[in-house]
Amino acid sequence: MGRKKKTLHDYAAEFSELAVKRHLLERGAAGEAAVVETLYCTSCQLPMRVRRDRILEHLSSGRHYRNRRLLRQHGLRAPLLLSAGPDVGTGLPLQLDAPSLLSQPSFILAASAGTSASYGMVPSPPSYHKPLVPHHPVAASSPVSAATPREDPTPSTSASRPSALAAFRMRIAPSPSKQPGQGGAAPEASNGPAPTGRHGSAGSGVGLALFGAGLVNKALFQSLLEENSCCLLYVVEDQLEEVERAFGTEFLAGTRVLRQQDADVALNDQRVSGAIICSPPEEASEIVIDALRAGKGVFCERLPSFDRQTAEACFDEADRCGRPLVCGFYKRFDPALQFLYKKVRDSQALGRIHRISTISSIYPAASLSFLKTAGGIFYNAAVHDIDIISLLLGESAPDTIFSLGHAFCADMAYLKDADTVAVSMKFPSGAIVTLDISQHCTKSCDQRLEVHGSQGTLRVDNQNPLGITEHGTSVSIYSQTQADRYRDAHRELFRHFLRTLKGKEPPVITKEQFLWTIQVAAAAEQSWRNGSAVDLRNEAVDSSVIKTEIM
Repeated sequence: MGRKKKTLHDYAAEFSELAVKRHLLERGAAGEAAVVETLYCTSCQLPMRVRRDRILEHLSSGRHYRNRRLLRQHGLRAPLLLSAGPDVGTGLPLQLDAPSLLSQPSFILAASAGTSASYGMVPSPPSYHKPLVPHHPVAASSPVSAATPREDPTPSTSASRPSALAAFRMRIAPSPSKQPGQGGAAPEASNGPAPTGRHGSAGSGVGLALFGAGLVNKALFQSLLEENSCCLLYVVEDQLEEVERAFGTEFLAGTRVLRQQDADVALNDQRVSGAIICSPPEEASEIVIDALRAGKGVFCERLPSFDRQTAEACFDEADRCGRPLVCGFYKRFDPALQFLYKKVRDSQALGRIHRISTISSIYPAASLSFLKTAGGIFYNAAVHDIDIISLLLGESAPDTIFSLGHAFCADMAYLKDADTVAVSMKFPSGAIVTLDISQHCTKSCDQRLEVHGSQGTLRVDNQNPLGITEHGTSVSIYSQTQADRYRDAHRELFRHFLRTLKGKEPPVITKEQFLWTIQVAAAAEQSWRNGSAVDLRNEAVDSSVIKTEIM
């Protein structure tokens, strides 16, 4: 006898925090409702995959723990979805509402006059709590419209302990009431008072919230500082010392700093049109989806996820919400590489492409902690070269890929990662590509690219404002960091994100391009680990399994 397959109600009976929800799909000719059942987490109001390992993974996650703690903290019960019993009738589906949190004042730190060692607790205006998962009512005769989240105050504990950050005198203006149908282009003006920071004012630009200040790219930070058409209203970061290190007093004059558990305060502020996600890829996907569901456009400075399915879900959510999702493939926005692209693709100046070679030596080398969260050299560095190669060739992925690598640094070897790799690829057109990537560059970054075609060669060399080339000198004539070299690229990428928020242009990096790029990066790493070539025409590459090995 075969083993009895467990039903949704069996899982709901086994796990007390799960329940079964019923959805109305369509009405038949006789007027009867067709109903489908879904397993839901009652604390998070998220649908669950009917697999024991995925259920256990979710119930042990930090997100579930935070939601459950919020419910308990305010003495509220999780919303009732549907009885776990199998004998429930087949009527209309049960309507869901997010739990209303109790109204409590939130506080921000403000410096007392004349000293930075005294702290005053200043109550901040009430914010608005969004449902943990949006409720989309289904109408039989009208299109689906976005429901207006319930306006409930939520507490803020972003200043629950004194810090030197109090000297920044952070403030925030009351959030205007949320209007139905919000989620279109970014507003040109705001009803709230304008901050006075150098990075623009809320009344004249796009309101932004930044997640993960400790990992913000220096070139992106410079773009935020110089851009006048936007205003940074929130920084969401648990490590307050990272905010102090990354930003200055003048820059944060009109910015409120929140902890991650209070991220909903930023996401429900209607002055915020976009979210900048600098968090590690393993954490970014949840923030990306939350921001999209709150009606915000998203700029993911790193990767939204290592896992192909999770990344695809982020793009699909952006399509459903009608908001832009821009990924940080910055090299395609570099002016020199854009000029090269026009010559190669639009003008066909080189004829048929035979070979492309790139050299990417990074200076200064990324820290070990950063590389660990970034996924190592393949996902932190190689992925950007793979993206620009696919763009130049107009081909999504190679047929064959082979990688060699070594960890010259003992700490990198301990992390089971490489600091120097060479990747060879052959594309369906016959073009052969070589990528030379290294974390070892002691004087200045080395960024070069050559394209060889049937009618000539074009080369992008290191950009040296002095115009002097050095070979073997003991003292570097001109030291250029990775952030300096691609400052223009990061600036143009950031401006592209602002234009997508205003509805002026769609994201240039499509879901298909991103998914193929991380698929090729996963294949390159798999080839290095296995010591053999990977044929992408015949082999399925599971990037999530590969990353599990080194993280």
